[in-house]
Amino acid sequence: MLHCFGGGILSCVLLAEPPLRFLANNTNVLLASSIWYIIFFCPCDLVSQGYSFLPVQLLAAGMKEVTRTWKIVGGVTHADSYYKDGWIVMIAIGWARGAGGSIITNFEQLVKGRWKPQADEWLKMSYPAKVTLLGSVIFTFQHTNHLAISRHNLMFLYTMFLVATKITMMITQTAFMPFAPFEDTLSRMLFGWQQQFSCEKKSKTKSSFNGTGSSTSKPIADASDNVKKKHAKKTE
Repeated sequence: MLHCFGGGILSCVLLAEPPLRFLANNTNVLLASSIWYIIFFCPCDLVSQGYSFLPVQLLAAGMKEVTRTWKIVGGVTHADSYYKDGWIVMIAIGWARGAGGSIITNFEQLVKGRWKPQADEWLKMSYPAKVTLLGSVIFTFQHTNHLAISRHNLMFLYTMFLVATKITMMITQTAFMPFAPFEDTLSRMLFGWQQQFSCEKKSKTKSSFNGTGSSTSKPIADASDNVKKKHAKKTE
């Protein structure tokens, strides 16, 4: 239930609503329970084996991305009913509604005693969390009339982008990140100057240290050579 309704639970907690409100929708709860049962307890694992085929996985992934779009739009609209033109709240609730399943999984791991801080979604966001945050920002701008496009057209374009990207990642079996070039550029522009300055400073200090060390080592080497020559003359 945390994986299926994690976004609704997290958004309810942020809006001070009952976190178990999703249980009031009997259809969704029975549908999620039925899918869980036939996947794990179907005779001969027929459903699990059928899902192992790539076309079935692509179809399920596409349906999931369509659902993600509706969750984001629902979260933004629901937050606007509480906070009129509160675009920060609308972005947060839309993000929580769309990617809450992956975020609230950390709480599940903490309860089970298997929490891994290095895999925290807040510290190192995955691709679904990033693309959901971007979608929440876009739909918030559209909802507050800062983006001149109709909601249906924006939902269609955003859903096509999600489906195409997800299918490409599954077919190529690579972690294709379309935001990687933009993230690298922004990180260098906003946070790279200080790192570049510190690296240059460290390189200068190392070069100066190496220079002094080599200059001081030369007299010591010459003195040792003179001692060896004197010792050789004495022995002769």
